[in-house]
Order: sequence, then structure tokens, then C-alpha cells
Amino acid sequence: MKYRTIGTDPQTRREVSVLALGAMLFGSVTDEKTSFAVLDRYVEAGGTFIDTSDNYAFWVDGSQGGQSEELLGRWRRSRGIGDEIVIATKLGARPLAPGTSYVDNPEGLSAKVIRESAERSRERLGVEKLDLLYAHIEDRKVPLQETVEGFAELVVEGTVGLLGVSNHATWRVERARALAAAAGLPGYEVLQYAHSHLRPRTDVPDDLFPDGSLGPAGPDLLAYLRAEPGLTLVAYSPLLKGAYTHSDRLPRDFGHPGTPARLEVLREVAQETGATVNQVVLAWQIGGELPVVPLVGASSVAQLEENLAAVDLELTSEQRARLDSVH
Repeated sequence: MKYRTIGTDPQTRREVSVLALGAMLFGSVTDEKTSFAVLDRYVEAGGTFIDTSDNYAFWVDGSQGGQSEELLGRWRRSRGIGDEIVIATKLGARPLAPGTSYVDNPEGLSAKVIRESAERSRERLGVEKLDLLYAHIEDRKVPLQETVEGFAELVVEGTVGLLGVSNHATWRVERARALAAAAGLPGYEVLQYAHSHLRPRTDVPDDLFPDGSLGPAGPDLLAYLRAEPGLTLVAYSPLLKGAYTHSDRLPRDFGHPGTPARLEVLREVAQETGATVNQVVLAWQIGGELPVVPLVGASSVAQLEENLAAVDLELTSEQRARLDSVH
């Protein structure tokens, strides 16, 4: 396994594995026995960075979520896991009532919600301190200053280590970070966005993003990352939920002329290296110029093994140039 540092403050920064493990469906779609086996193998391979949320996976059974955090808590206790494993969680998108969702009834990012939801996450995970806590989705009903101060208070108190943000417009991230800096408070240092080798259209609106999706890491966010060396991008859905091996799963926002050309060069490099296309995508992210930590899900140990092998895949500068130059 290889490692990189997230965060800048010597008091809160952490060294984490370059491949993060997503626990979104653990305890719901993926049963406990399988989830524990995947987690055990990940740690055995040197993995130290696990990702969840307080709302995972509410959509499976119409609940409010929490199954993933609860399973990770049981796994931690049964294995004697301590703070050597960094567990990141999120708040802000938990439905306030069963049968609703983050689109129509989210918990939001008020100071009250931040404190109470973080406390519940600590209880479910069985930890004294949340290593990394994200603002999961935007809440434009609450003043940004209140959200910034609410998160910072938990860091100052010592119940949260690092702060992160996901699915926010880049200008909102920068404004929040500027507010924190001006007040001498800790701010967001880890950005979690969808990112893969294939590039989606970002002008396709949905219920949460009427102006076009804020989920993918577009040019503005990548340029922001390049300009701010203290930030790290955690890339969710790097393998597009299996679409690289099952083309019928490719989301509609990838249906544009640039996709076939990028798929072609991926397949060429995979053939040259003897690796799978999935492994090439992950290796491209891990070894690139920007600090990117791919976040992979796995519903079996076999899937995880394929992903782990990508850590040791070294792409040549020529292969990287080809992968980067296709439009």
C-alpha cells in the first residue's frame, strides 16, 4: 500500500492509504458477513481510509439511513480497531423522516444539526473523535457563516479532526474557506466529488442541481485544487458503478462524443500494461499531478482485490500523456 497526507495542521492532518474504501452499502445491500470480509481484507492490505455517511443507505429500505455507520461500529468493536483507521463520515443529507429524501427533506447544515448529527455519528461508529467530517450537500437556507462556525466548533472542541465538503459549487467552497480563514477557524481541507477518467456533461440538471450537476469535479474545481496545494480530492464513483466493464450502465450524462475516444485510449493502455481498464483508471488517479484519492466500493473480496492491485500499477509518462490529452 502507498500513503498520502490529508490536511495541513500538524494537530489534525492524517496519513491515509492512497485507495479509500466506500462503505455506502455495508449493512444494507451488502450483508454483514461480506462487509466484514471486505473490511478485513482492506485493512490486511494496508488500507486505512474508510468512507461512510449518516444517511447511508436510506434509499434501500425507505429509512433515514445509519446502517453503514452502525455496521462500521460493530466491525470496529469486534476487531479492536482504534484510531489507526481513519473513518470519514458526512452530514447534511440525512432525511428528517422515513420515506423522504435529501431532495425534499434534508437535515441541512445548521449549527444545531451539525452538533447533534455529529454526536449521533460518533455513537453509531463508536468513536470519541470523527477523523474527517464532510458537509454532504449544500444548504442555502442557512447562512454560510453559521455552517462554517458550527463545523469549526467541533474541531476546536476535539470531537472532529479534519473538515471536508462534497457536492458544493466551487464558489461556495471558496467562500466558506475564506470565512473560516478570516475568523482564524479551521475550514474545509478535503473535497469529495465524483471524478473518473470519462468526463460527464455538467449541464444536465436534476432535482438537486437545477442549473446542472455540482457532483462531478469539473474544470473549475480541478483548477481550484491545483491552485490550493493544501487540498485533497477524494474521488467518488471513480469506476462509474461498473460502467467501464458494463457499458449499459453508463449514466446518461456520459453520452457525448468525447466518451468513445477516452474509452479507446483506456483500453489501449490496459492492453499494454496487462491490467484491467478499472485498474488503469485508478492508477491514473493515484499517480497523477493532483492529489486525488479514489474512493472505491466493493461488494465482494474479489472486487476489492482488483482495486487493490491498481495501487502498484505504474503508468509511463507517455501513457499518462495519452490518457490526459484525449478530448
